[in-house]
Amino acid sequence: MRLTPTERDRLLLRSAAELARARRARGLKLNVPEATALIADTVCEAARDGKRLAEAIEEARGVLGPGDVLPGVADVVTEVHVEAVFDDGSRLAVVSSPIQGAVPLGDDAPGAVLPGPGAPQPEPVLHLRVRNTAAVPVSVTSHFHFFEANPRLDFDRAAAYGMRLCVPAGSSVRFDPHGEGEVGLVPIGGDRIAIGFAGLVDGPLDAPGAKDEALRRAAACGYLGVFAAHEDGGRA
Repeated sequence: MRLTPTERDRLLLRSAAELARARRARGLKLNVPEATALIADTVCEAARDGKRLAEAIEEARGVLGPGDVLPGVADVVTEVHVEAVFDDGSRLAVVSSPIQGAVPLGDDAPGAVLPGPGAPQPEPVLHLRVRNTAAVPVSVTSHFHFFEANPRLDFDRAAAYGMRLCVPAGSSVRFDPHGEGEVGLVPIGGDRIAIGFAGLVDGPLDAPGAKDEALRRAAACGYLGVFAAHEDGGRA
């Protein structure tokens, strides 16, 4: 059986979540990977059952309490992001405060990430207008390949190829239902290989023909903005 990278990731998540469920059933408290996997899998299963995004997020928030996890886990797992397939398409679910009843310890909590003094922030190399045509909010995380973001987001896809949001790592940008806004983008760094996401690339971003093939796949899957005109002022 041949599986796409996205399908393999889903099976790995499911396996990790089942391990977490089995350990919790034995009376063990969950660690960070186990808790994260269980919360994320709950979203994916709720989506598979036909529930809407808001319902799936609410169900995921109720799956774990402070007594289900090891000390300090609730202070680390403060937000879980997972891409799930709903009846109206693939959407990014952001589960904030996923462990209900946990009392945050603040910036001095063990494992807290604090910005260094004078840390340089990259400047966007591209600004795009983005319109959410969906009736539900859509969030995109910092290092998601923006070209492959939710199909119901309408923006110049070709211009966004190989780019990510110019926001701090781990953060996200939310687009309200039928809302519109401007985002800044920067090129994806490193080896520039996009694996997973929405499955439109699954390989080196700069390989010959990769962009054209990704645009073809996006058009075939009904992504908005594939044929956006560049004279609309979308480029910075």
